[in-house]
Amino acid sequence: MPDHHQPPFQRVALLGKVNHQATRSTLLALLKGLQAANYQVVVEQRTAEQLAELAVLQMPLQQLAAAADIAVVVGGDGNMLGAARVFAEVGLPVIGVNRGNLGFLTDLDPDQALAQLLKVLQGHYQIEARQLLQATIMRSNQTLAVGRAINEVVLHSDKVAHMIEFEVFIDDQFVYSQRADGLIVSTPTGSTAYSLSGGGPIVTPAVNAITLVPMFPHTLSSRPIVVSANSCIRLRTAPDNVTLQISCDGHVRMAVQPGDEIVIQQFVRQLHLVHPTDHCYYRVLRNKLGWGSRLF
Repeated sequence: MPDHHQPPFQRVALLGKVNHQATRSTLLALLKGLQAANYQVVVEQRTAEQLAELAVLQMPLQQLAAAADIAVVVGGDGNMLGAARVFAEVGLPVIGVNRGNLGFLTDLDPDQALAQLLKVLQGHYQIEARQLLQATIMRSNQTLAVGRAINEVVLHSDKVAHMIEFEVFIDDQFVYSQRADGLIVSTPTGSTAYSLSGGGPIVTPAVNAITLVPMFPHTLSSRPIVVSANSCIRLRTAPDNVTLQISCDGHVRMAVQPGDEIVIQQFVRQLHLVHPTDHCYYRVLRNKLGWGSRLF
């Protein structure tokens, strides 16, 4: 992709889970480097408290969008998901510094993070829109709970390895009834996460789609299905099920009672993910999944 010079970012929000020394040193190096380069930096409140850098401008997570043009998240994909769900709602672009293990969403190298970030802030970057899902739990046509996911929405039992029964409708058309440990409803971003472990396909981020992957289904004919991202997916739970759960990105958990309906649709807002200009999705896949390098 050509290196188009895009509008620069001036105000930078910094955040990360300061749970080990490497994350702490990366955050402090970025903070000092950005200040030295005369960028206006605001640090997420809990991050600032954990860093003991109380003299810096700090704000709660929800208020960062008003004070920043871009958010820099230091950590693994788990840290990124939590922050990105909030930033997607307010339209704040996000870039990640990888301090975790996998890093499909966090692509700045911690050893070169400042140099790479400064180039991005000067306007040398790619920006990519990622879809989110919204899950709504309904009972007697009343909304009980709403959750959002960047990776996946999962219907499952609150007990380990417990088979459940549910029906799947897509755009009000009956698809199948299912006996399985659960169902993973995934975005393209989530196709390399939990869905992949369940046998789902890898869906590149540019594809506007939702994937349904049954978890340990009772019938061998059960297979993942890919549908349009504009689809409305409705799950009906059997009246004699025990209490089930909906998990969004493995984090937000919501109880589902027997007979409840779960409506899953694309969320109206998108996550704006910022990458350096040399970012390549297939290189990330190759590195993370251990695919072979070129033979000739």
